[in-house]
Amino acid sequence: MNTLTCIAKITAQEEHKEIVLSELTKIINPTQKENGCINYDLHIDNENDSIFIFHENWESEQDLNAHLESSHIKECFEVIGEMLDSVEISRLTKVIV
Repeated sequence: MNTLTCIAKITAQEEHKEIVLSELTKIINPTQKENGCINYDLHIDNENDSIFIFHENWESEQDLNAHLESSHIKECFEVIGEMLDSVEISRLTKVIV
């Protein structure tokens, strides 16, 4: 079975970027303990510090879906939802050559 890679791009409104970053960092540790989580890494765009990128690898689509339904994810987005300009999620499969 192929590892599922997820790239989540979260763009905060400029005036809320510090709060958004604070809330996003709170979900890292609980997510890393979830079943099927291989890695869950948060990055900040070097050219726009209102853009946050999660680079994630999961053992399966089901594990990612369970993550998206977890209480810590739901609680985080309840707090920051109105502070965001956009959320883009890409689910990727590595090309094996």
